[in-house]
Amino acid sequence: MSIAEKAKEVYESEFKARLEAEHRDEFVAIEPVSKSFFLGETFIDAALAAKEAHPDRTSFVIRIGHDAAFHIGAGAS
Repeated sequence: MSIAEKAKEVYESEFKARLEAEHRDEFVAIEPVSKSFFLGETFIDAALAAKEAHPDRTSFVIRIGHDAAFHIGAGAS
């Protein structure tokens, strides 16, 4: 299982309900081995907090309450 898959699994099973109620539209970096999570108002804030806490591990960043961290392009009108 990839880091992304593990992090998404941890998010769904342990953090989703609470974070979506309290931190919607923010970002969360999840280090899936320790199940640590790091909140940030921006992608980079969450990612840097995770890197500082676990410099030798890979974390995955999720935008709370969204299917993707970023949306590229615009919808047709």
